[in-house]
Amino acid sequence: MRLYDTLTRESRDLRPLDGNTLRFYCCGPTVYGPAHIGNFRTFVLQDVFRRAIETGGLRTFHVRNVTDVDDKTIRDSQAAGIPLKDFTQGWLDRFHADCDGLNCLPPHVEPSAVEHIPQQIAMIEALVEKEHAYAADDGSVYFRIQSFPEYGKLSHLDTRELELGRTQDSRANSDEYEKDSLADFVLWKARRPEDGENYWQSPWGEGRPGWHLECSAMIREYLGNDFDLHSGGVDLVFPHHENEIAQSRCACGGQFAEHWFHVTHLLVDGGKMSKSVGNLYTLDDLAAKGFTPMEVRYVLIGAHYRKPLNFTLESLSGAREALQKLAKGAKSLADRAGGETQLTEVGFGPFQSAWEALNDDLNTPGALGGVFTGLKESSALEGIEAAKALAAMNRVLKALGIELPEEAAEAEVPEEIRALAEERWQARVAKDWARSDELRDRLASLGWAVKDGKEGYEIKPV
Repeated sequence: MRLYDTLTRESRDLRPLDGNTLRFYCCGPTVYGPAHIGNFRTFVLQDVFRRAIETGGLRTFHVRNVTDVDDKTIRDSQAAGIPLKDFTQGWLDRFHADCDGLNCLPPHVEPSAVEHIPQQIAMIEALVEKEHAYAADDGSVYFRIQSFPEYGKLSHLDTRELELGRTQDSRANSDEYEKDSLADFVLWKARRPEDGENYWQSPWGEGRPGWHLECSAMIREYLGNDFDLHSGGVDLVFPHHENEIAQSRCACGGQFAEHWFHVTHLLVDGGKMSKSVGNLYTLDDLAAKGFTPMEVRYVLIGAHYRKPLNFTLESLSGAREALQKLAKGAKSLADRAGGETQLTEVGFGPFQSAWEALNDDLNTPGALGGVFTGLKESSALEGIEAAKALAAMNRVLKALGIELPEEAAEAEVPEEIRALAEERWQARVAKDWARSDELRDRLASLGWAVKDGKEGYEIKPV
């Protein structure tokens, strides 16, 4: 596979450093609430990446962390009156259930920040000893950016930007900050009243690690000082991944990640996701509208990972139709194979273009298009050739993480939609055309259409 590298800004061949196993790290969820489809775009595409590597014959070693202590988890657990461990475990269980629904493979190792406090403290001690970090008067410890001349290379910040964004001795104590707050970043946060009982002992007093440190500590624990690939959303390039590089290389030596794989933002209806706008969807939100996790997965891989994906309810209806077409095509191949199962080595046959697309910078839309092309090219195959084509199709679908529905699957209409449709019908019966039109528009905004007949109506996804 060739894959674009954020650091070098070019597509590069992926080759395991040890020649056998591709070892990679993915920044995982912060478990303070349900993950939304923007989060899952990254996780799903990382899953396709892993599946494609394994389909190509390489072993993988996938590490994905869990952030179970930071500003947000402490704040929200305190507000809920629930101990931090219980609070984060509940949201982690929800995250795992959503991953299962989306058919994402579990990582080989899933370490948590709280479980690795000693490793984080040891890394800070090494940074202080090497004069890359210093303690402030309140007991917090900060990384000294000026001690690492290569800071900014991943995000391609030039020296002038770094100097303009930073004043002498400026510090950022919050876990997340913007580019215009460029400053020495916090490694250890001194205990504050709002932290409650969420603190640990350290050489600098009571407190907890800063958010950026946990990934560096866990990477060193499970992947060492040099590993094959690091991945996350594009929003993590700066400051999070920039800070990881600085603290890891200064504390441990080594080159850190050989390759950087970042996934671009997701838009909803052409705009940014926002709770206030009401377009920040979770899987449960979309299930309430009658859509399945597999339909969501299909949409999430439908655009190239380096391009923004515009998510709409109409795209989910399109995904349902596409999946049913694929299921129909697979059934036709199976029927024409006539039970033929004596297959030896199977290549990709008519689906070769789909496989090549996946290996060319993880071109998932090209791979999906290649599957439909392969079905068309195999439409006349019979017997063993049809069986080979079906096996090849299934290999590509497995690499994409796509599981096909029953061919004639009907959309399950949520109770909320049924109630609105019935209210609209009663308005029509009463000749309240204005109310009928208002409810029709509301149903359409939720992704459903109503087809009226003489004696009743039919509800279908848009």
